[in-house]
Amino acid sequence: MRPVITILCLLTASTTAEVKPAEVAAGDAPAKTAAAEVSIEQAINKGADFLVKHQNKNGSWGSARRTKGLNIFAPLPDGHQAFHTASSALALHGLLECGDQRPATLAAIEKGEAWLLSVLPLQRSINPMATYNIWAHSYGLRALASLYRHHEDPAKRAEYVRQAKIQVAKLARYEDVNGGWGYLDFEGHTAKPSGMPTSFTTATAVLGMKDAATTMGFELPPVLMKRSLAAMVLQRTGDFSYVYSRDHRYRPRVPINRPAGSLGRSQACNAACRALGDESVTDEVLLTWLDRLFERNGWLDMGRKRPIPHEAPAQVAGYFYFYGHYYAADCIHMLPEKDQGPWKQKLAALMITKQEENGSWWDYPLYDYHYAYGTGYVLAILGKCR
Repeated sequence: MRPVITILCLLTASTTAEVKPAEVAAGDAPAKTAAAEVSIEQAINKGADFLVKHQNKNGSWGSARRTKGLNIFAPLPDGHQAFHTASSALALHGLLECGDQRPATLAAIEKGEAWLLSVLPLQRSINPMATYNIWAHSYGLRALASLYRHHEDPAKRAEYVRQAKIQVAKLARYEDVNGGWGYLDFEGHTAKPSGMPTSFTTATAVLGMKDAATTMGFELPPVLMKRSLAAMVLQRTGDFSYVYSRDHRYRPRVPINRPAGSLGRSQACNAACRALGDESVTDEVLLTWLDRLFERNGWLDMGRKRPIPHEAPAQVAGYFYFYGHYYAADCIHMLPEKDQGPWKQKLAALMITKQEENGSWWDYPLYDYHYAYGTGYVLAILGKCR
């Protein structure tokens, strides 16, 4: 059993190049304009402008150059390669899903696509303690699905399908021996991970694969999907909270595993279970957790921008904020179409209030990747809320 506080000690490490938390957020004062005065289109344009302006010359987004006193454990080279690829894939995904057709945005998409297609097949885990490559495979699949929907050229689409199948195969390779996926293994270091499969990492991988397979029309390995669903159900409690990891199922009532602590995870896990055909995730379950997300949003918001993971009440980490809302958008789209409108309005209005004056969105200072993944998440959300 590894309580989350013990995991936190291993997740973070000091650096000699320190940046104070206040400096990380420099120039990021929250937008002062009331949400009611900002349209979805205006927010999208401002967010897309931020990504266009801050795209790296090679077409990617973000870097490892910004640090603070306490940093997420990221072994070289694969830890940062995974963060870089996943964040860039989310930025590209957001630009595609938001529907911005301005020339500068389309040029950024073209550059981002070229970079992603060149690096995505190379993603792997070298250090067995951190399989962060799971995030690169999962969000790479989301970006490939978006590219497939964006382009109608048969040759391009054939390449997206080829690359998507490579990413599915890589996820199968790094599936935990107990089923599902995690991102840390501090003990076994086996050829196939035997560490800490988590509910939300499993959901992320499942939904990435399902998006690509459904969009591109190919089949996913049935046994792999069956084990994935079993792994998530094993980590689910009676109220459809999801414990943090497989080991945490023995302590379902510690704060991180209760509804408040699960608020950022339950949206993704419910959507993933529903996508795999779990009939217990009814419309009522989705609606209950969407209602909780908005009524109890303060639980997630208290963790937003805190520099230490899981230090907020209910052991919430900042990086679950936009993650949870991104998957809430998936849950909304699983509801009957007649019921989606009010939830889309609430979600878009909330996201607009979190936009920074520079156009970005971010929730946790992760080296210099957080602007890319945060803005990518929310652009995709707003695209679905139109």
